[in-house]
Amino acid sequence: MSRVGKAPITIPAGVTVTVSNENLVTVKGPKGELHQAVDSDITVQQEDGVLTVVRPSDQKRHKALHGLYRALINNMVVGVTEGYKVEQELVGVGYRASNQGNTLDLVLGYSHHYVFQVPKEIKVTTASEKGQTPKIILESIDKQLIGQVAAKIRSLRAPEPYKGKGIKFVGEVLRRKAGKSASKK
Repeated sequence: MSRVGKAPITIPAGVTVTVSNENLVTVKGPKGELHQAVDSDITVQQEDGVLTVVRPSDQKRHKALHGLYRALINNMVVGVTEGYKVEQELVGVGYRASNQGNTLDLVLGYSHHYVFQVPKEIKVTTASEKGQTPKIILESIDKQLIGQVAAKIRSLRAPEPYKGKGIKFVGEVLRRKAGKSASKK
């Protein structure tokens, strides 16, 4: 049984959390401001710098929403204080990445370039050092949005299991397969 929903959320200094009557939670911090609508059955209580999420009953639906909204609100608090960063690397001969503002230009071994427009809420940078694989670095305060964009970029050329060519997350361990074996005569 998950106990995620029961854990209180401590609000750090410099962060303000407001809960409106329409169950809209707004978290404002040094890096920005995020909003999250909460289901009408779930209540969010704030007292003495601590947020608690309360469910009305032990129904399966209420239990699921309890943990979900607690995690979403905690991700918002972490996002406006520290932010989130995702690093991806391009593994493959001739694979390149460059950016102009929030427009990402990718060369992934196809006959054409991929031009990917990153949302304005995300800051994108690319790095290409000699002897190293090109990297794409995404930074944002919204964990859900940065994860969704990173997954979309990865899907443009997912790593293949034989040589590992493609776009992968830094530190990701790929499951590799053995190639063809030479026939024995």
